[in-house]
Amino acid sequence: MSALSSILGLKLANQAAAANLPSASGCKSLVCILMAGGNDTFNVLMRRDQEGYDSYAASRTNLAIPQSEIIALSPDNPPPSQVEQYGLHPSCQPLADMFNGTGAFAGKRRLSFIANIGTLIQPTTKSDYLAGTTPAPKALFSHIDQITQWQTSVPQGQSQAVGWGGRMADVLHSQLNVNSTASSMSISLAGNNTFQVGNRTAQFAVTGNGALLPTGDDPNLSSPSGRRNFAVQNMLEGNYNNLVQQAYASHASDSIAAQRAFGEVFDQIEVPQNLIDNFPTRFGQITKFGSEMLAAARTLQARQQFGLARSTIFASYGGWDHHGGLLEPHQAMMAELSQAISAYQLVLEHFGIEEEVITYTASDFGRTLRSNGRGTDHAWGGNQMVFGGPVSGGEIKGTFPDLSLNSSDDIGFGGRILPTTSIDEFFAELAVWFGVSTADMDYVLPNLTNFVTDIATNQKPVGFLT
Repeated sequence: MSALSSILGLKLANQAAAANLPSASGCKSLVCILMAGGNDTFNVLMRRDQEGYDSYAASRTNLAIPQSEIIALSPDNPPPSQVEQYGLHPSCQPLADMFNGTGAFAGKRRLSFIANIGTLIQPTTKSDYLAGTTPAPKALFSHIDQITQWQTSVPQGQSQAVGWGGRMADVLHSQLNVNSTASSMSISLAGNNTFQVGNRTAQFAVTGNGALLPTGDDPNLSSPSGRRNFAVQNMLEGNYNNLVQQAYASHASDSIAAQRAFGEVFDQIEVPQNLIDNFPTRFGQITKFGSEMLAAARTLQARQQFGLARSTIFASYGGWDHHGGLLEPHQAMMAELSQAISAYQLVLEHFGIEEEVITYTASDFGRTLRSNGRGTDHAWGGNQMVFGGPVSGGEIKGTFPDLSLNSSDDIGFGGRILPTTSIDEFFAELAVWFGVSTADMDYVLPNLTNFVTDIATNQKPVGFLT
């Protein structure tokens, strides 16, 4: 184990998080985008130099992106040997602009990559894993287990599904959101999730269209829906001798009231049409994921009206389990993902809140390097994105692996790459930026001490923040 070394290089305005009190500096939000199904991220971030590309192409065979089609990345102040080493999938020009500080992001590098990150219980080598001398994450290649572990940061599993975002809310909401009128600092645009559930924290679910209200929520008593909702409201406001009925009525009534209060603020947040036009569309409508990201931006703009100095937002884009065919569906999905992410970030820039928000991606796992004929199968380490104003953009953080089959990074079974950066190291720097104190870090990230010895001496584990 070593001291916490910088991975992300975040902008840390003060050193309060090294103390035993939470940091209340500014207004800050953390947004998680879950790519459910296991995104094949070694076809997202690739080596463009001849040696690196040759290894990649030999392993991927019929699934390799042609070298001439890979979009060049220009890392910020790289060593001379890395000036043109990395590139992106050809459908990801919006992400390349965010990384390079070009196009709509001219002069503003907003995005970096964390290379070869995954779930780990403790530092592990290939020989350790194959010999079984270090513990491996529970049900390592299982969708449901790995999705859960990315959200809990407890890869050995646990009896109660409590997320690391929820644990942050447990320690920060009552201390930092002292003027909040919101019932929760954990806002989900993708229904129930594990990430935002704490021991003392619940999530507040909304939709891509705003408040989550009864179908046809209509106060007009002359309409059928209005009369129905009036009857339901009367039922919820009744007094019941049965304690279960009374508790249900009270909870449902409070939930509807909270949603209406959210909607009153959310509906007033306007986005210029030229920015809305940047979001991906299908059949003339913004896609579901695009709507979630637009709603996330509008919700972030509404935080101060809810008195939220700290908040998390959860969004999800599923369908990445490309066993039966990778190239065409992956190209379409990456185009939608990159367009939605870019459009969302531009809305934050328009609102002037880009320095208050960090957004990161997560996925079940990476995919096998070797093709199964048409697609790829479940693996382990992969590449993830982190972006926003506080992020030191235009950098490849962590250690990009050797993509040769049977390399020192490949544990076998078709090219499964052993992660070289743990999710704990990544999440720790996010938590420090967010304001989690040293005293609370063991509660938020219980495995972190397996990777670092002293958070207080060096607060930036990954180095992705400026």
